[in-house]
Amino acid sequence: MAAESFLEISELFYSIQGESSFAGYPCVFIRLSGCNLSCAYCDTKYSWQEPGKSYGVNDLFDFVDKYPCSLVEITGGEPLLQPAVYLLMDCLLKAGKTVLMETNGSINIRDVPPEVIKIMDIKTPDSGMVDKINAANMSLLSPHDEIKFVLCSRRDYDWAVNFVKTHFITPDRENMKTKFPIIFSPVVKQLEPRRLAQWILADRLPVRLQLQLHTIIWPDRDRGM
Repeated sequence: MAAESFLEISELFYSIQGESSFAGYPCVFIRLSGCNLSCAYCDTKYSWQEPGKSYGVNDLFDFVDKYPCSLVEITGGEPLLQPAVYLLMDCLLKAGKTVLMETNGSINIRDVPPEVIKIMDIKTPDSGMVDKINAANMSLLSPHDEIKFVLCSRRDYDWAVNFVKTHFITPDRENMKTKFPIIFSPVVKQLEPRRLAQWILADRLPVRLQLQLHTIIWPDRDRGM
Protein backbone atom coordinates (compact mmCIF):
# COMPACT_ATOMS: atom_id res chain seq x y z
CA MET A 1 0.00 0.00 0.00
CA ALA A 2 1.37 3.41 -0.96
CA ALA A 3 2.53 5.76 1.81
CA GLU A 4 -0.11 8.35 0.92
CA SER A 5 -2.88 5.82 1.67
CA PHE A 6 -2.13 5.99 5.40
CA LEU A 7 -3.91 8.28 7.84
CA GLU A 8 -3.11 9.50 11.33
CA ILE A 9 -6.04 8.49 13.52
CA SER A 10 -7.01 9.82 16.94
CA GLU A 11 -9.67 7.20 17.69
CA LEU A 12 -12.02 4.65 16.15
CA PHE A 13 -15.30 3.70 17.76
CA TYR A 14 -18.89 2.56 17.24
CA SER A 15 -21.53 4.63 18.97
CA ILE A 16 -24.79 6.53 18.64
CA GLN A 17 -24.59 9.52 16.33
CA GLY A 18 -24.98 12.51 18.64
CA GLU A 19 -25.26 15.40 16.19
CA SER A 20 -26.59 16.39 12.75
CA SER A 21 -29.91 15.26 11.30
CA PHE A 22 -28.63 11.68 11.70
CA ALA A 23 -28.61 11.97 15.51
CA GLY A 24 -29.78 8.81 17.23
CA TYR A 25 -28.60 6.34 14.62
CA PRO A 26 -25.81 3.80 15.23
CA CYS A 27 -22.64 5.03 13.53
CA VAL A 28 -19.00 4.07 13.07
CA PHE A 29 -16.67 6.99 13.80
CA ILE A 30 -13.24 7.60 12.32
CA ARG A 31 -11.62 10.54 14.10
CA LEU A 32 -8.55 11.86 12.33
CA SER A 33 -5.70 13.54 14.17
CA GLY A 34 -4.65 17.13 13.68
CA CYS A 35 -6.43 20.44 13.32
CA ASN A 36 -5.57 23.83 11.87
CA LEU A 37 -7.84 25.68 14.31
CA SER A 38 -8.07 25.92 18.09
CA CYS A 39 -11.62 26.87 19.01
CA ALA A 40 -12.16 28.19 22.52
CA TYR A 41 -14.85 25.58 23.28
CA CYS A 42 -13.20 22.59 21.57
CA ASP A 43 -14.28 19.34 23.26
CA THR A 44 -11.88 17.09 21.32
CA LYS A 45 -8.56 18.78 22.01
CA TYR A 46 -6.95 15.37 22.36
CA SER A 47 -7.42 14.90 18.61
CA TRP A 48 -4.80 17.55 17.90
CA GLN A 49 -2.87 17.75 21.17
CA GLU A 50 -2.04 14.04 21.33
CA PRO A 51 -0.22 12.05 18.62
CA GLY A 52 -2.33 9.83 16.43
CA LYS A 53 -1.77 6.27 15.28
CA SER A 54 -1.09 5.43 11.64
CA TYR A 55 -3.68 3.27 9.87
CA GLY A 56 -3.87 2.18 6.25
CA VAL A 57 -7.10 2.84 4.40
CA ASN A 58 -7.65 -0.93 4.17
CA ASP A 59 -7.28 -1.24 7.95
CA LEU A 60 -9.89 1.47 8.47
CA PHE A 61 -12.23 -0.22 6.05
CA ASP A 62 -11.81 -3.49 7.96
CA PHE A 63 -12.71 -1.71 11.20
CA VAL A 64 -15.85 -0.22 9.67
CA ASP A 65 -16.81 -3.60 8.22
CA LYS A 66 -16.96 -5.17 11.70
CA TYR A 67 -20.17 -3.30 12.53
CA PRO A 68 -23.64 -3.90 11.10
CA CYS A 69 -24.53 -0.35 10.17
CA SER A 70 -24.32 1.69 6.99
CA LEU A 71 -23.55 5.06 8.61
CA VAL A 72 -19.92 6.21 8.92
CA GLU A 73 -18.68 9.59 10.10
CA ILE A 74 -15.22 10.93 9.32
CA THR A 75 -14.36 13.69 11.75
CA GLY A 76 -11.46 15.27 13.61
CA GLY A 77 -9.71 17.48 14.29
CA GLU A 78 -9.98 18.54 10.70
CA PRO A 79 -10.10 15.54 8.36
CA LEU A 80 -9.35 17.47 5.16
CA LEU A 81 -5.79 18.17 6.35
CA GLN A 82 -4.83 14.60 5.38
CA PRO A 83 -4.84 13.92 1.61
CA ALA A 84 -5.57 10.19 1.96
CA VAL A 85 -8.98 11.01 3.43
CA TYR A 86 -10.33 11.34 -0.12
CA LEU A 87 -9.35 7.76 -0.90
CA LEU A 88 -11.00 6.64 2.33
CA MET A 89 -14.23 8.42 1.42
CA ASP A 90 -14.21 6.87 -2.05
CA CYS A 91 -13.71 3.36 -0.62
CA LEU A 92 -16.54 3.74 1.86
CA LEU A 93 -18.91 5.08 -0.77
CA LYS A 94 -18.10 2.22 -3.15
CA ALA A 95 -18.97 -0.18 -0.32
CA GLY A 96 -22.43 1.38 -0.08
CA LYS A 97 -21.86 3.32 3.13
CA THR A 98 -23.58 6.59 3.96
CA VAL A 99 -20.60 8.84 4.67
CA LEU A 100 -20.75 11.94 6.86
CA MET A 101 -17.72 14.22 6.95
CA GLU A 102 -17.48 16.96 9.56
CA THR A 103 -15.26 19.89 8.62
CA ASN A 104 -14.50 23.26 10.18
CA GLY A 105 -15.09 25.10 6.89
CA SER A 106 -11.59 26.54 6.60
CA ILE A 107 -10.40 24.19 3.83
CA ASN A 108 -11.86 24.13 0.33
CA ILE A 109 -14.30 21.24 -0.09
CA ARG A 110 -14.24 21.07 -3.91
CA ASP A 111 -12.50 17.65 -3.97
CA VAL A 112 -14.84 15.95 -1.50
CA PRO A 113 -16.88 13.30 -3.38
CA PRO A 114 -20.35 14.73 -4.09
CA GLU A 115 -22.11 11.78 -2.42
CA VAL A 116 -20.47 12.57 0.93
CA ILE A 117 -22.72 14.48 3.33
CA LYS A 118 -20.63 17.40 4.50
CA ILE A 119 -21.41 18.81 7.93
CA MET A 120 -19.75 22.22 7.95
CA ASP A 121 -19.15 23.89 11.30
CA ILE A 122 -19.24 27.64 10.67
CA LYS A 123 -17.12 29.32 13.32
CA THR A 124 -18.75 32.10 15.32
CA PRO A 125 -17.06 35.08 17.06
CA ASP A 126 -16.71 33.49 20.49
CA SER A 127 -14.91 30.50 18.99
CA GLY A 128 -11.95 32.80 18.32
CA MET A 129 -11.77 31.41 14.77
CA VAL A 130 -14.42 33.43 12.95
CA ASP A 131 -11.88 34.79 10.46
CA LYS A 132 -10.97 31.29 9.24
CA ILE A 133 -14.07 30.71 7.11
CA ASN A 134 -13.30 29.73 3.50
CA ALA A 135 -15.87 31.84 1.65
CA ALA A 136 -15.56 29.73 -1.51
CA ASN A 137 -17.21 26.82 0.30
CA MET A 138 -20.54 28.59 0.47
CA SER A 139 -21.11 27.94 -3.24
CA LEU A 140 -19.80 24.35 -3.12
CA LEU A 141 -22.39 22.92 -0.75
CA SER A 142 -25.01 20.44 -1.97
CA PRO A 143 -28.65 20.30 -0.80
CA HIS A 144 -27.92 17.18 1.28
CA ASP A 145 -25.11 18.90 3.19
CA GLU A 146 -25.64 20.46 6.63
CA ILE A 147 -24.47 23.62 8.37
CA LYS A 148 -23.75 23.77 12.09
CA PHE A 149 -23.23 26.79 14.33
CA VAL A 150 -21.86 26.15 17.81
CA LEU A 151 -23.04 29.05 19.96
CA CYS A 152 -21.57 30.43 23.17
CA SER A 153 -23.61 33.60 23.65
CA ARG A 154 -26.25 36.00 22.36
CA ARG A 155 -23.49 37.63 20.29
CA ASP A 156 -22.81 34.31 18.59
CA TYR A 157 -26.52 33.77 18.01
CA ASP A 158 -27.06 37.18 16.40
CA TRP A 159 -23.99 36.66 14.21
CA ALA A 160 -25.20 33.21 13.13
CA VAL A 161 -28.71 34.49 12.33
CA ASN A 162 -27.25 37.19 10.12
CA PHE A 163 -24.97 34.65 8.41
CA VAL A 164 -27.89 32.30 7.74
CA LYS A 165 -30.06 35.08 6.33
CA THR A 166 -27.20 36.30 4.13
CA HIS A 167 -26.10 32.94 2.72
CA PHE A 168 -28.68 30.22 3.25
CA ILE A 169 -32.22 31.59 3.15
CA THR A 170 -34.20 31.11 -0.07
CA PRO A 171 -35.61 34.21 -1.81
CA ASP A 172 -39.07 33.49 -0.36
CA ARG A 173 -38.60 35.42 2.87
CA GLU A 174 -42.26 35.05 3.81
CA ASN A 175 -41.87 31.29 4.31
CA MET A 176 -38.26 31.31 5.39
CA LYS A 177 -36.69 28.11 4.12
CA THR A 178 -33.03 27.26 4.20
CA LYS A 179 -31.07 25.80 1.30
CA PHE A 180 -29.60 23.19 3.64
CA PRO A 181 -30.41 21.85 7.11
CA ILE A 182 -29.13 24.40 9.64
CA ILE A 183 -28.21 23.36 13.18
CA PHE A 184 -27.80 25.68 16.16
CA SER A 185 -26.00 23.93 19.02
CA PRO A 186 -25.34 25.57 22.43
CA VAL A 187 -21.97 25.12 24.10
CA VAL A 188 -22.43 23.08 27.26
CA LYS A 189 -22.32 25.22 30.44
CA GLN A 190 -22.02 28.43 28.41
CA LEU A 191 -25.40 28.87 26.76
CA GLU A 192 -28.56 27.48 28.33
CA PRO A 193 -30.55 25.41 25.80
CA ARG A 194 -33.84 26.90 27.01
CA ARG A 195 -32.61 30.39 26.27
CA LEU A 196 -31.46 29.42 22.78
CA ALA A 197 -34.85 27.78 22.16
CA GLN A 198 -36.61 31.00 23.18
CA TRP A 199 -34.50 33.05 20.76
CA ILE A 200 -35.16 30.68 17.85
CA LEU A 201 -38.90 30.68 18.50
CA ALA A 202 -39.04 34.46 18.90
CA ASP A 203 -37.27 34.94 15.56
CA ARG A 204 -39.28 32.16 13.86
CA LEU A 205 -36.14 30.68 12.41
CA PRO A 206 -36.24 27.51 10.24
CA VAL A 207 -33.27 26.00 12.09
CA ARG A 208 -32.82 22.91 14.24
CA LEU A 209 -31.88 23.32 17.90
CA GLN A 210 -29.64 20.42 18.80
CA LEU A 211 -28.10 19.20 22.02
CA GLN A 212 -25.19 16.76 21.86
CA LEU A 213 -27.03 13.49 22.37
CA HIS A 214 -23.89 11.53 23.22
CA THR A 215 -23.05 13.86 26.12
CA ILE A 216 -26.51 13.25 27.57
CA ILE A 217 -26.22 9.47 27.24
CA TRP A 218 -22.63 9.29 28.53
CA PRO A 219 -22.03 12.39 30.72
CA ASP A 220 -19.08 10.65 32.43
CA ARG A 221 -17.08 10.16 29.22
CA ASP A 222 -15.12 12.67 27.14
CA ARG A 223 -14.06 10.49 24.19
CA GLY A 224 -15.04 7.37 22.32
CA MET A 225 -18.73 8.34 22.32
